[in-house]
Amino acid sequence: MTDNITAGSPVSDTSLPGDGYVGDPAVRAEWDNRYADRQQLWSGQPNGALVTEVAGLTPGRVLDVGCGEGADAVWLARGGWDVTALEVSGVALERAAGHARDAGVAVRWIHAALTEAALPPASFDLVSAQYPALLRTPDAAAERALLAAVAPGGVLLLVHHAGMDTQQAHDSGFDPADYVWPSMVAAQLTDDWKVEVNEQRPRVAPDGGAGVHHADDLVLHARRLR
Repeated sequence: MTDNITAGSPVSDTSLPGDGYVGDPAVRAEWDNRYADRQQLWSGQPNGALVTEVAGLTPGRVLDVGCGEGADAVWLARGGWDVTALEVSGVALERAAGHARDAGVAVRWIHAALTEAALPPASFDLVSAQYPALLRTPDAAAERALLAAVAPGGVLLLVHHAGMDTQQAHDSGFDPADYVWPSMVAAQLTDDWKVEVNEQRPRVAPDGGAGVHHADDLVLHARRLR
């Protein structure tokens, strides 16, 4: 768990993300602590479902929601995409910016929660959310923000771990009922959208990193018609 050209949006086009975080400080602190506990939280490789689903798309403007340490953003930029990447954790963004510099690619960074980022509407040819930790709200704010960012003709790609949405609340404090799952986003789709993929499939997992024990993905790939 994004074009930032509008005035006042928390954007940096430089190699390092800016400090203007927009969002819940408690959420930022939670994720900063999670990243700070390990030198590298994720595998450093692009997510398998992203690689598969993007294969047939023409590169354009992409929003990477919850970019983490930047593996997807760097891979997309190398593939010719104009990448904007959004993340709540400043620790993760610093790492992501370093990886982009090492790879010699340009990425726009936004340090914000998705629902607070003031993204220009209908601006991205691809909105990619790979295993995002989007908080559920009564007004479906996160679901609506994902859909609103997609340009006509563009694609929303949402991938999550199968089975997590039906788990009971954990002693650790994690409660699946607090988060947005692909079925909730699919429920928001209107006749302006065409669902091209909505399925559970075996996960193609990069080696290493958190989350490798999840065996199956939920994949929602929907195209905005107008």
